[in-house]
Amino acid sequence: MAIPARQLSRELRTASTPDLRRRRWIFGLSLIGTLAAQIVGLFQMGLLRRLPDPPVGPFDSSRVDASDYGHSRLQMPDAGLMLLTYGVTAALAMAGAADRARRNPALPLALAAKTAYDSATCLKLAQEEWAENRAFCAYCQAATLVSLASFALSLPEAGRALGSLTGRRAARARR
Repeated sequence: MAIPARQLSRELRTASTPDLRRRRWIFGLSLIGTLAAQIVGLFQMGLLRRLPDPPVGPFDSSRVDASDYGHSRLQMPDAGLMLLTYGVTAALAMAGAADRARRNPALPLALAAKTAYDSATCLKLAQEEWAENRAFCAYCQAATLVSLASFALSLPEAGRALGSLTGRRAARARR
């Protein structure tokens, strides 16, 4: 169910529901994911000579992001794919009214599915990153944390959306 654009604008900016607060966090985390992708992309496109790493841990971001691993999908550096994926997650977090779990339950379910997929993908890619390089990209692992946190934050609203859908079906079955 669509709501007027003016109402949507006001709700997204001023409403203070628990679901909307979590969506704002997911949106912000997605921007951190895009920032990590932008930094890696600057390196992968030759605009940075090296990527700084934390002083501790098994990190060698420059080596990892210059490796075959960092360029093995779709004939492009993986930072481009990171930009796309976190952009889609941000858009899903922004989509819909404050009570979208009731009005449009497909949106929170899509966000939960997307963040679950991202989390699983990031964990698998971390395993591949380590297997090929015996090092991690600090920026990619920050993105993994972003995905895991976003998934956890998406679950309460997705649960309400699922309840809304099953409640609708049960109400139709009683008619």
